[in-house]
Amino acid sequence: MRLSDLQAKNIINVKHGNNLGRIIDVEIDLDGKILYFVVEQNKFFRRFSRAFDVTISFDQIKKLGDDVILVEL
Repeated sequence: MRLSDLQAKNIINVKHGNNLGRIIDVEIDLDGKILYFVVEQNKFFRRFSRAFDVTISFDQIKKLGDDVILVEL
């Protein structure tokens, strides 16, 4: 799977059912291992707080679906 495939999926928090947004970037270490994904918050949440990005590590990902990625934050 390519990063562009993951970027097309919505990120859903399974605890609250919130749509967190979409992957906009990835952080990797010097060995090429993915440390975490950077998710841009939905516009709805940016209205009520300062805009900031959410980071999601591999251990927080619960399921990769066809259209969504389920995470537990």
